[in-house]
Amino acid sequence: MREVLVVGGNRYFGKRLIGRLLAAGDRVTVLNRGSSPAPPGARHLVADRDDETALRSALGAADFDAVVDQVCYTPRQAQTARRVFTGRTGRYVMTSTVEVYEYEDSVAPVREDAVDPHTVAVDLELPWDDAAFVESHYGEGKRQAEAVFAAAGLPWTSVRVAHVLGGADDFTGRLTHYANRITAGEPIAVAPAGHPATYIHVEEIADFLFWTVGQDFTGPVNAASHGLLTTQDLCAAVEEHLPQGRTVFRPVEVGQVSPFSFARFYGMDNSRAVRLGFPFSHVRQWLPHAVAETLGKDA
Repeated sequence: MREVLVVGGNRYFGKRLIGRLLAAGDRVTVLNRGSSPAPPGARHLVADRDDETALRSALGAADFDAVVDQVCYTPRQAQTARRVFTGRTGRYVMTSTVEVYEYEDSVAPVREDAVDPHTVAVDLELPWDDAAFVESHYGEGKRQAEAVFAAAGLPWTSVRVAHVLGGADDFTGRLTHYANRITAGEPIAVAPAGHPATYIHVEEIADFLFWTVGQDFTGPVNAASHGLLTTQDLCAAVEEHLPQGRTVFRPVEVGQVSPFSFARFYGMDNSRAVRLGFPFSHVRQWLPHAVAETLGKDA
């Protein structure tokens, strides 16, 4: 029986991860600010992770075999976590993102070494306590958070998650964005030279995080299903469930494009995870079902 702490993230794939840990017989503790209860079977601790004193008080003398940090967005948060958890966990898993590669304009899927956290500069003086700044610097915040952990001497890994699809509880509204416009025949704004991206199903990323908890590798790892999807692929899958709908694309040179339209290649190389032993599915295997369940249609 492992002692596992999950920091935040008890919705969407986070709640699925917690369910897998509990089903495996692990003792799970969920720590959040109290905005939502822990799932049945998990212990619940309430603290603001940004308040180091409150965090230490909530944890008491507890030690953990693994910590899964679902809500580390800034280097300041990483520094607090590093101070608090060094010496009290055997493994620290940080949920990161494909957005760490936002400046890697590659023509091939990018590998983890394209962004080496040991070489990323950390600037704690940036306004990391400003929610709007953090949101607009999402990739940078994750890069710098990874850099803090990489320098910590903590047994650590970051899971760089591809764009997640699927689930009736997908709260992002991204597929719904396409469904609404296809239903109404309204134009969908896309980059003039759109590029494909890698994706992962909500159940598969929960499987991957669960698997990662039990491994001993360190450093960043990409988590993405095999295969690539374009905006056109996604819209075609959505349109399958909307027989009266019509997909209309409107290329735009400037301004906001639709959620999964990219002006550069947004693919990740998942070969490190494959070599380590994780069996990814192919995106084409689960895409029709993912769209159906998110849109509330029959799969």
